[in-house]
Amino acid sequence: MANRIMLNETSYHGAGAISEIITEAKARGFKKAFVCTDPELIKYNVTTKVTKLLDDANLEYEVFSDIKPNPTIENVKDGVSAFKAAKADYIIAVGGGSSMDAAKAIGIIITNPEFEDVRSLEGVAPTKKPCVPIIAVPTTAGTAAEVTINYVITDVERKRKFVCVDPHDMPIVAVVDPDMMATMPKSLTAATGMDALTHAIEGYITKGAWEMTDMFHLKAIEIISKSLRGAVAGEKEGRDGMALAQYIAGMGFSNVGLGIAHSMAHTLGAVYDTPHGVACAMMLPIVMEYNKECTGEKYREIARVMGVKNVDDMTQDEYRKAAIDAVRQLSIDVGIPTKLEALKEEQLQFLSESAYADACRPGNPKDTSVEDLKDLFRKLM
Repeated sequence: MANRIMLNETSYHGAGAISEIITEAKARGFKKAFVCTDPELIKYNVTTKVTKLLDDANLEYEVFSDIKPNPTIENVKDGVSAFKAAKADYIIAVGGGSSMDAAKAIGIIITNPEFEDVRSLEGVAPTKKPCVPIIAVPTTAGTAAEVTINYVITDVERKRKFVCVDPHDMPIVAVVDPDMMATMPKSLTAATGMDALTHAIEGYITKGAWEMTDMFHLKAIEIISKSLRGAVAGEKEGRDGMALAQYIAGMGFSNVGLGIAHSMAHTLGAVYDTPHGVACAMMLPIVMEYNKECTGEKYREIARVMGVKNVDDMTQDEYRKAAIDAVRQLSIDVGIPTKLEALKEEQLQFLSESAYADACRPGNPKDTSVEDLKDLFRKLM
């Protein structure tokens, strides 16, 4: 079986990288940008850093900011209408996963209008054409949506999130500028950072993992372990490290899949509006414990790159426990809760069925059931 790797055509990294948006737009002959962003980024003048560049270069654009933290079907439909009205020919997605996920869905539907209901994009949709060209500019260090073929949309009516996996939605250009992430509050830095760690660990142990993606994921785990606490404390070195690490994790997991920590986090986000990174962080050590018997020696390497000493002198049980403990301690250190007070026994059946139906679940290294997922959810109560 051939292993496939898909990445951006071009990516830029480092402070000041956003200036390359103009370089790319001009080189590609783009005429008018549809700037997908969210109201908070406009309020705090983050999006302005990009639109000022466009103004200075005399490049046309229109801003669309009707995007919720968990973008909905209606957000996407409104965005499709706004894109058509703007007569734009490319998208600049400025924001976290929400802005980029909405941009991907909008871009796909513009070129593949047969999917305008949005729901039909769930899973691996048989789209025929690449989406509208996207230049993705992340403002959080976690989702790596700028380098993935995945996006997540919330179905408010059915109280669920659905994952879309489509090689046609890959942004053609990623601009990873840590200066665009400097305004993230501590809580968001912690949550998105733990999302990145969950990407790296789940991608490392998923059924589809192989040598090249293992290389990406281990390096991402190492950098996150060294950088996240500092990033939450506001240290520039930590923020720079997280900007790089989350992208490296995305290079891996986008190509091999994830597991049930993400399936369960998607469900918690849809039902309780739990921030995605927080939900991932709460589930990750619980799911690692559940999966440990199916991971061979990989937890030893996780423990090693997370700074655990003398792992080669440990038994298998010891290094597996050490890896799980290191993840749990990092989550606690950056302020993530370990329990979800809103969770009730009577909701577990719906939550577990939704998580089981999630597109990330088949990649889990250990085959699971609805009853298994119920037991794992109970550990948050």
